[in-house]
Amino acid sequence: MSAAGGPEWVVREDAGLPVLIALHLRQVLGIRFPEELPHLRGLAPRDPHEFDDTSTLEQQWRGFWELTVEPQAHPSPVPLELVDGFDMLIALPTEGFAELHAAILPHGKDAVAYARRAHDRYRASLGTGTGTSYRAYAGAIAQHERHVGRRAHSFELNVQVLPLTQRGVWWIGSLTVAVTDGLRSDIAAFDAAIGPIIADIA
Repeated sequence: MSAAGGPEWVVREDAGLPVLIALHLRQVLGIRFPEELPHLRGLAPRDPHEFDDTSTLEQQWRGFWELTVEPQAHPSPVPLELVDGFDMLIALPTEGFAELHAAILPHGKDAVAYARRAHDRYRASLGTGTGTSYRAYAGAIAQHERHVGRRAHSFELNVQVLPLTQRGVWWIGSLTVAVTDGLRSDIAAFDAAIGPIIADIA
């Protein structure tokens, strides 16, 4: 959003099904990356030491995570192929991901069901007002502009609202942050948490 001829900013907020599915898989497979990101609520993590070949699986996971969180910034050099059991929501490159493909296959039904429930809760939390998300970010940007004494620079920000076990905000991509759903619903706390993010990019 911007005034005519001024800087433009775009904030996209969602509880994306592919991201939720990826985090579900991360947890049930015992993947540590990204290490700073808390676990999902209502889902027991697996001991990461149960893997015989953690390094290969985690390497493939990192590529899958980047493709999922910011697909435009991390295009696959080979074609992508949908993974059976994931309702057309998950695709992997056709080369170099065999171990990850085999590891996630048994978890499709549970991962999709968990993601849909979490996504539905997020949609319900929005209520009927369509301007709620816009106002939350517009207020933070206006406060930043007052603080620095200039218009905000043009930027893009993707926000994934997730049912994480700890409250907070974490960078999960170059243009993407994850925020706990509980924090997102707390207007004052969210304003305080998103302020430093806006200051970094605007």
